[in-house]
Amino acid sequence: MRAARYHGPGDIRVEEVPKPEIEAPGDAVVRVTHTAVCGSDLWFYRGETDREVPSPVGHEPMGVVEEVGDDVVSLEPGDRVLAPFAISCGECEFCRKGLHTSCANRSSWGGDNGGGQGEYVKCPTADGTLVKVPDRHADDEETLRSLLPLTDVMSTGHHAAVSAGVEPGATCAVVGDGAVGLCGVLAARRLGAERIIAMGHHEDRLAIAEEFGATDLVTARGDEAVEEVTEMTGGGVNHVIEAVGAESSMNTAFGVARPGGTVGYVGVPAGVEEAEFLGAAFGDNIALRGGVAPVRAYIEELMADVLQGTLDPAPVFTKTVDLDGVPEGYAAMDEREAVKVLVEIDA
Repeated sequence: MRAARYHGPGDIRVEEVPKPEIEAPGDAVVRVTHTAVCGSDLWFYRGETDREVPSPVGHEPMGVVEEVGDDVVSLEPGDRVLAPFAISCGECEFCRKGLHTSCANRSSWGGDNGGGQGEYVKCPTADGTLVKVPDRHADDEETLRSLLPLTDVMSTGHHAAVSAGVEPGATCAVVGDGAVGLCGVLAARRLGAERIIAMGHHEDRLAIAEEFGATDLVTARGDEAVEEVTEMTGGGVNHVIEAVGAESSMNTAFGVARPGGTVGYVGVPAGVEEAEFLGAAFGDNIALRGGVAPVRAYIEELMADVLQGTLDPAPVFTKTVDLDGVPEGYAAMDEREAVKVLVEIDA
């Protein structure tokens, strides 16, 4: 099969690799039809985090089940499935608590599982991981495009909003205008927020934020941004979504939080060293909740809204490529020419 692999910073290649096969009774092999490039992929692409060379890449596959092991009971060949970015068993202590990303038997889409940006993936513990799309929607391309963000960014934005305690009538701020931040805006609106302040620096992305329900836009940076939000809200907001993971964005998030407020953070941490924000957290009793999103805990709830037409995160995809175009997709996101790249695969 063909799959994208990492060969060093800025170097993604589509190559022939072994097709994954059923090895255990709980396995499933999925033919990937849709996947995506994630903002978190840019950390290794830019050389800011270490990664084995070469190694498969991608963690947002959607496709059709091709083969299942003898113990798989919830799926059969031909089923259309969504795959959360983390593989989980669905049975351990943490999965039962809804913390699927802390699964005692967790795995990833890399290594022998094929990587999410390729023609096939193997899913260990398929019953605990894969989510079936109802048959009546399985071939509706418009619906599938709207479902794909649930594998990561939409569910992650939802996790941030839930962690921040967003509720009907609330005022919240969203720090970051990448795909996760935009989905955080959409999630906050879904949860009933009355005022949503989107904080970012790119006009095209903030236009999507408005489409998703942002009522206010703040384009300033650092202290100036904090002052603007504090002034417009009369002292800050009770609910903050942090969707970047940088030290500066964390400082901004805590800077705009009202005393007694909550920051829901889902940005993958990078360069957080001095942790200035901890002083604000301690001094103003601001709670910090969140972390890596347990997508599997949310995906069915969010899928129901997509299928009934009340939730549509598809506008985060601003560029579409085929499998050969994956390297181009990485470059486009790295250069901020795309918010998120959809990959359509004809395996």
